[in-house]
Amino acid sequence: MAADRLTDPVRSEDEDDFNREEQTLRPKTFSEIVGREREKKTLQILIEAARRRGEALDHVLLHGPPGLGKTSIAHVIANEADVPLYITSGPAIERKGDLASILTNIEDKGILFIDEIHRLNRAVEEVLYSAMEDRAIDIVLGKGPAAKSIRLELNALTIIGATTRAGSLSAPLRDRFGLDLRLDYYSDTELLQLILQKARVLQVALEDGAAAEIARRARRTPRIAIRLLKRVRDFSQVEGTDGIITAAHADKAFRLLGVDGQGLDELDRRILGYAIEHFNGGPVGLQALAAGLSEDLTTLQDVYEPFLLQAGFIARTPRGRVVTEKGMRYYQNHDAQN
Repeated sequence: MAADRLTDPVRSEDEDDFNREEQTLRPKTFSEIVGREREKKTLQILIEAARRRGEALDHVLLHGPPGLGKTSIAHVIANEADVPLYITSGPAIERKGDLASILTNIEDKGILFIDEIHRLNRAVEEVLYSAMEDRAIDIVLGKGPAAKSIRLELNALTIIGATTRAGSLSAPLRDRFGLDLRLDYYSDTELLQLILQKARVLQVALEDGAAAEIARRARRTPRIAIRLLKRVRDFSQVEGTDGIITAAHADKAFRLLGVDGQGLDELDRRILGYAIEHFNGGPVGLQALAAGLSEDLTTLQDVYEPFLLQAGFIARTPRGRVVTEKGMRYYQNHDAQN
């Protein structure tokens, strides 16, 4: 399943917000965030301006592919603004009453972080509109002719929404965010800096060459880089590396884990192989690909496909997905080596 993949950018069950090691690795200030210079400067200005006015921060929308640090940035914003942070997710808020209960318990100038905000149902979303715009919500008590509406005033609050599908947000919801930040993939240099930084936090002695091996396979995604670093650390502790992890040690660990130098794993190769062997490289429809691989269509589209597209191994066309020349060469070379 997707959640078990080392190269899956989606958070796995052992990487939740209550994992002590994850909390240690999470940045607490803007200075601890690697890269994101434009975003950090913008947010610092937003926080300082709100502080001088004595107001709550404006609402912030963070969007981009999974694993790029949207949750971490929300934590840093709350720390830098010195306000409490409340965390929930779109799927967890099923009814209007659920959202009303959360909103009425937020302290003055507190921040509510809603992950996967695109998955809010429309009825709940409408309650959020008035909370964001008017700092109030309307609750209907009773049913039929005896029903009456009560308006509840809320403390000044900030909504930080995070989504991997900004296009799925309704226009009225998106328009209520005062700041819209898209997070893009890390550069190779930034990813290398991040790996070395997290190695110091984990007290892992890592040579630059080993860090480069991890960065090559991390798909330019911080979450994957940290996960791979941990697995290399585990390998070194069991196999014994004299306390220092070299490039050779890292490469040996990745060979065992099945992650090659391009950052592709067995599932990625299955996608390329199926398209090449059954459709001569395409075009092939996403539904046919999902059926042939016995994978969920949404998982294939949201988890597997983005990196293959970004790395240039496949391309989207009006008729379906096509394996590129680069993808063909990769698959043929890998097949020949095995």
